[in-house]
Amino acid sequence: MKSLPIACTLGPAALKARREGLLVNLVQRAQEHQEIPNGHRLRFAADGDILLAIATTVELERQCCRFLQFTVTVAPDGGPISLDLTGPPGSSEFVAALMEP
Repeated sequence: MKSLPIACTLGPAALKARREGLLVNLVQRAQEHQEIPNGHRLRFAADGDILLAIATTVELERQCCRFLQFTVTVAPDGGPISLDLTGPPGSSEFVAALMEP
């Protein structure tokens, strides 16, 4: 796999709008947020439209932050749903900055 730069392809205005919207709203819905190697993990209760919200966020974020890897884990029997956002070294700091309101 080729090495991609740790950068967002959105311009400043679009990035500001994105930061104030999707990812921040998703972080606010998380029951747990932890830093993991080269990224972050968000854990959610499996209720409401959370899986759709996660999928929508992943679809939009992968278009502008091509270096990120997204892993969604859905536990059996209505258990929690987790989203890992990881990437090359430096990704954790980049994602942390995106998650700030």
